[in-house]
Amino acid sequence: MAKASRPAVDRLVYLLVRSFVAVVQAVPSAWAFAVAGALAAVLHRLDKRHRAVATDNLRHAFPGHTPAQIDAMVRGCYRHFALIAVEMALLPRKLNAGNWRTFASLVNGAPILGGLLDRRPLLIVTGHFGNWELAGYALGALGFRTYAIARVLDNPHLERFLGRFRQGTGQTIIAKKDDFARLTRAMLAGGKVATLADQDAGPRGVFVPFFGRPASAHKAVALMALEFDARLIVIGVPRVGGPLRYEVVCEDAFDSAEYADRPDAVRAITERYHAALERLIRRHPEQYFWLHRRWKSRPADRPLRT
Repeated sequence: MAKASRPAVDRLVYLLVRSFVAVVQAVPSAWAFAVAGALAAVLHRLDKRHRAVATDNLRHAFPGHTPAQIDAMVRGCYRHFALIAVEMALLPRKLNAGNWRTFASLVNGAPILGGLLDRRPLLIVTGHFGNWELAGYALGALGFRTYAIARVLDNPHLERFLGRFRQGTGQTIIAKKDDFARLTRAMLAGGKVATLADQDAGPRGVFVPFFGRPASAHKAVALMALEFDARLIVIGVPRVGGPLRYEVVCEDAFDSAEYADRPDAVRAITERYHAALERLIRRHPEQYFWLHRRWKSRPADRPLRT
């Protein structure tokens, strides 16, 4: 069901976001990052619903941790995403093709560069971890033409504003639900397509192990890889050190052709990239979006595979 139109509210939210971006870009960066830390503390205190979701998710994911350790990770999650908001506002003013090494370094970069330069289609799989927007923005600044699959925002003003940021260096956004023809053309032409692959897919998804519990995952990534004979790389962009200092990590790289003859190909590919995402997140757990109900769908009669 489509959401009711709220033009006045949408415009107000847009103006608030634009004002936030303008202030962040106008003041010294250190001030903006300090404000992000204070904002994170306020949100952690007031946002009881998402704080409870994050706490529950982390208790299951790290059963050996104490309540104090879990609370510290939840607070760290709020701090991380508050910093992300500031960093996204600053990136257009700071990052360019000549200085990208100041902000990001490649870890296991050979599969990334090999996939980008290869004529075959490439699926760049990541999750709501680290600063996932940075990778596409930086690749565009370096001259690589990539695509990213993204959900269209309900607020049309914010959608246009975020679209200008995402596509400002050459990345092309493909609407998640309404742009299958463009996605098909991109894959057939050997395009390099990035997608966030860690969202709950509902009861019809394929259930795979993720932090010790069955998580519903979309089949589309594996199906696309198999249909278009694509290579896959699983990447994460964790913050390492202070603000605006990241690594672009290739955690896994493989060829869908390895699975083409297997009857369980979709499940096997989906399990493999989820295992890689889990390894990335375990190294920087506070940088994952634990506020999302990732495990809200439950398998009716399928036990967790071990």
